[in-house]
Amino acid sequence: MKKIFAALVVLCLLGVEKSNAQLERGNAIVGADVANFNIGLKKGSHTTIDLSPKGAWMLNSNLAVGAYVNFHLETAKDYDTYTRYGVGALARYYVNDPKVNILRAGRWFFEGNAGFEGDNTKGGNSTNGLGLGIGPGYAYFITKNIAFETLLKFNENVGFGNTTSTSNLNLGLGFQIYLPGRATANKISNDMK
Repeated sequence: MKKIFAALVVLCLLGVEKSNAQLERGNAIVGADVANFNIGLKKGSHTTIDLSPKGAWMLNSNLAVGAYVNFHLETAKDYDTYTRYGVGALARYYVNDPKVNILRAGRWFFEGNAGFEGDNTKGGNSTNGLGLGIGPGYAYFITKNIAFETLLKFNENVGFGNTTSTSNLNLGLGFQIYLPGRATANKISNDMK
């Protein structure tokens, strides 16, 4: 119980830290991009779910590396089911220039990924293999540790199946939580003594 209470105190006190504290070396980023959520309620209507959880660690104040998982499902009665999936590594570079970051609480970033991905339509085209993606994004910090993000990413999937490649442009919206690393938590804990 003491550990849980200490962790909550540390998270609450992070609001006292400077505005760039969430992007310090050793901090962790967890969250998900959610796009194209559509659940059909009438007979024959489409149901679409798109979810991309991710986690990353800040290597320095501008660079984060981590992993992602993608899952997309589109289905409707009397139509073929389409699924897209993926798992792999990601890298994110934050632009830390006041001339570019117009809003004090926001940061531009570029994200790239590489991993195993697939695009499959039941009874139709399929491509499974190397998935690559790159694009710009913007993180707006609604609190010191929670950011609302938008990410425009070009994705390419090259591999095997009856189609050798697929590509798409995806606009993702989501939330990320920036958790303190051990060094930041220790610094706050020592400042409290």
